[in-house]
Amino acid sequence: MVWPAILRLAYPPPPSVFITAITVIGGVGLANGGLSEIRGTHMKYSKFWNVHSPVREARVTSRTGMLAVYMPAFVAGAASFWIFPAGEGLRFLLLRAALTLHFLKRVLEVLFVHKFSGFMAVDSMCVVSLSYFFFTVNSIYILYLSRHFPEPSIDLTYPGLALFLIGVAGNFYHHLILSRLRSAGGNKEYKIPQGGLFSLVTCPHYLFEIIDFVGLSFISQTIYGFVITLGTIIYLIERSYATRRWYLSKFDDFPRHVKALFPFVF
Repeated sequence: MVWPAILRLAYPPPPSVFITAITVIGGVGLANGGLSEIRGTHMKYSKFWNVHSPVREARVTSRTGMLAVYMPAFVAGAASFWIFPAGEGLRFLLLRAALTLHFLKRVLEVLFVHKFSGFMAVDSMCVVSLSYFFFTVNSIYILYLSRHFPEPSIDLTYPGLALFLIGVAGNFYHHLILSRLRSAGGNKEYKIPQGGLFSLVTCPHYLFEIIDFVGLSFISQTIYGFVITLGTIIYLIERSYATRRWYLSKFDDFPRHVKALFPFVF
């Protein structure tokens, strides 16, 4: 009963042990990363990492680290237009375009929007960069392998495109708000964000990131896409919880009615 219902929404997975393994490992890894955030073991960048605490740990400036995080995935998405021939269908075209735009936006934000003052550990940089790169490559390749399978009976391509564009726009808007809280020149002072959905939740940029990933999974309609999106949602729920807890610990006047991620709920 469950499997036929799943196949109404997704392509059957390609018969590959490797693809099954990367699907399971990717989803579980993201969920476990979220649990680590709640336990206080954070990725070594942003406000959660004290750069002075690790001894003799290789690090780069935050701007350099974030460019290294996003650039390989962007290049992979852009290269897919050259690697794969045209004529594989609208869904395949839209997925490649959406993934490329997703990471191009992030690269441009690093270059022109975000203000950086700290450092990023090289090990965290490598882990996140590889995860984004393999997510992009795997998403494109798995959909390419699925092109001769029967289409899911429920077509989510256009709802997915709409959600993706809403997610990208909302995420960018709230990143602009965050960037205006920090002055250029290395000021490390943190402030309580205001404007947009920050009056309702601590991490509206994560909320729109989730909408973005749901849109990507709807465009692809692969088991891999849905599993990675579920793992991403779990990770961002838990990181937003850790972010709200951090604000509460730093600001006595942080509004208690502001939730972590979902307005009025959590």
